[in-house]
Amino acid sequence: MTADSRRLQPFKVLTIGGSDSGGAAGIQADLKTFTALGVYGMSAISVVTAQNSLAVHRADFLSPDGLEAQIRAVLDDYGVDAVKSGFIGRVDLIEAAATALANLQVPLVVDPVLVNHRGQPMFGPEVSAAYRRHLFPLATVITPNWREGLLLAKEAGEDEAAIRTAARKLTYSHPFPLLFTGYPQGDEIVDFFVSEQGIMPLVGPRIATNNTHGSGDTLSAAIAVFLARGTALPDAITQARAFTARAIAAGAAWQLGGGHGPLAQWLA
Repeated sequence: MTADSRRLQPFKVLTIGGSDSGGAAGIQADLKTFTALGVYGMSAISVVTAQNSLAVHRADFLSPDGLEAQIRAVLDDYGVDAVKSGFIGRVDLIEAAATALANLQVPLVVDPVLVNHRGQPMFGPEVSAAYRRHLFPLATVITPNWREGLLLAKEAGEDEAAIRTAARKLTYSHPFPLLFTGYPQGDEIVDFFVSEQGIMPLVGPRIATNNTHGSGDTLSAAIAVFLARGTALPDAITQARAFTARAIAAGAAWQLGGGHGPLAQWLA
């Protein structure tokens, strides 16, 4: 491949996660984010859901072999510049994804989807344990929302002190950067970036809207995009947070469905 032809190749990002029939979250949110940010998006689907802005009505999980085959098909032919994982939901599927990604030489963003928008755990403790054992050691960064961070660390309480304690627990057992996202403080939203340098609060405005379904997916997908381009992790997080805020603001005024509506990544 010549230097001239190499410049024509798009950056390629793979997302591993669930399909949302409503188009707001999961694979659909990730692919919209990839397109909006100008990279080529690919997908490996773990579960097909029947959902809308109000509820998830059904979830049909694929087989572990089926998920692993999707990932390997992409890696063996197209190749990737970064990978992002989202909703996986079962121990055997987490193990299959980790097996397929074991020799990955590019950034991996792990967004462990464990808590629903009501703050309720979606799975038993075995799923959290599988993330910690199989996928976290492969990750460049993990991006749980703040409730998922507390769950992963088995930390009680819901204040900032509890979040900081949970962050220290997780980084003590797994020495990787992590980002606890979406902690509300009045008119602001705080994300906590945790690295070897300590815990850094990242503060942004809290946008007054119910249209936030898929915001965590969008953030982690955007981080993967900027990492694929070679951006250093702190700057990738900064740019991804700004993009996600623009996507929320762009969709804040519309009303799609009767519940938590989607973002507008393509307008960000």
